[in-house]
Order: sequence, then C-alpha cells, then structure tokens
Amino acid sequence: MPAIVIDHVTMKFNMSRERIDNMKEYFIKLIKRQLFYEEFTALSDVSAVIEPGEIFGIVGLNGSGKSTLLKLVSGILKPTVGHVVTNGTISPLIELGAGFDFEMTARENLFMNGSVLGYPRDFMRERFDEIIAFAELKEFVDVPLKNFSSGMVARLGFSIATLVKPEILIVDEILAVGDFLFQQKCEKRIQEMMAGGTTVLIVSHSVDQIERLCGRVMWLEKGKVRMVGETKEVCCMYRNGQSQ
Repeated sequence: MPAIVIDHVTMKFNMSRERIDNMKEYFIKLIKRQLFYEEFTALSDVSAVIEPGEIFGIVGLNGSGKSTLLKLVSGILKPTVGHVVTNGTISPLIELGAGFDFEMTARENLFMNGSVLGYPRDFMRERFDEIIAFAELKEFVDVPLKNFSSGMVARLGFSIATLVKPEILIVDEILAVGDFLFQQKCEKRIQEMMAGGTTVLIVSHSVDQIERLCGRVMWLEKGKVRMVGETKEVCCMYRNGQSQ
C-alpha cells in the first residue's frame, strides 16, 4: 500500500483584486458588495504515488506550488479537485515556528508541543535531555523563544518532530535554516528514519541537498508537473532549465 497518493489534484484560491489594509475597510466593501476576486490556480492536475520508506523530493521556483502541495498532503488544505490519500501518522515541519508560543521558553514549548502531538508528559520528561541535546540548546532551555534565532527555532522544531519516528515526515525548507553542521545532523537523522521505514516528503531550494537525500523527485513549474523521475535525471533537467 502506498504511503501517499496524490490523485489529479488541483488547488484554486480566490485572490482579492485590490489591497485591503484593515478589517473596517474589508467590512465596508463587503456590505457595499465592492469586493472583487480573481481565481488563482496554485496547482493543476498534480499526481504522484510515493511508496513507504521513500524519500521523495520536490523542486521548483518560488510560487510553483511546492508548499501548497505539502499542506495538502499534511491535511492543512483540502484540494479543489482530486484526492490526497495518506497511510500512516504524519509529522509536518512546514512553517518555521509553527505550533510554538514565542513568549514561552524552550522547555515550556517542548512539553506543549509534546501534548499536541499526543505524547504523555512523563514520556516527554524522559526524552527531554535527548531532544535538547540534539537541538544543541542546553544553555537556552529556559529562554523565551522570542529571543531565539531562526536557526535555534528550527533546531527545536526538528528535534521534537523526529523524536518518535513518524510513518510520514514532511519537511518544507526547514533544513535551509541554521548552520551547515546541524543540517548534516538533520540529513543523517532523515536517512536513519528512512532506513526504519519512514516516508519523507521534502522541499528544498538546495538541489544538492535533494540529490543527496532523495531517490525520486518532482519538478513543479507554475503549479504543473514538469517532470517526475529519478533524482539525477530530474535535477539535471531542472538545473538546465534555470540556466536558460
């Protein structure tokens, strides 16, 4: 049984034709029926089948629909047309700091996130030192996240998300934040998770990173699938396409 099936998915959004600066202006225009929208197609007829234990990459320029596709697979969005079917528990790392309260400390956020993910407090207490050690945040556990760098937030999020190996891990550019050595640690953990049967769906602007990690790749261009296939072939075509 496939881990992820993306079946002829199209995703459309209604975009306002003009900028609205505040809620008062929005409601006035709403009452006067002066709100006008244009339909924007973020994804058009996208299909893919991803097998258990596979690391599947997605490449494309900004605005090509990569993040929208990950949100559909995560269940955050529902497609306008088509279906997305997932088989297994999902741990999404889609937005930097998502699920964190930046007024709270790393310690408090760790236990709060554990609770949201369904982990008992005793379990999180047992794994606390392991999470903090992997995130390299031992000296900052009682510091509010508002004082953290983006790299520190990313390290904490990745450490919590990969604490218990999910059946499906979804990663959107999170590995692009932080230093090179920590990125190497994350890549190693992803490879270990794949060896344990975890399916990984990853978006990255680093084609080199995609080549190191992924067995197959999808190239999205303006919401449409330009190519799906073996990593080396797709990445080569993608590089050539950007250089033209």
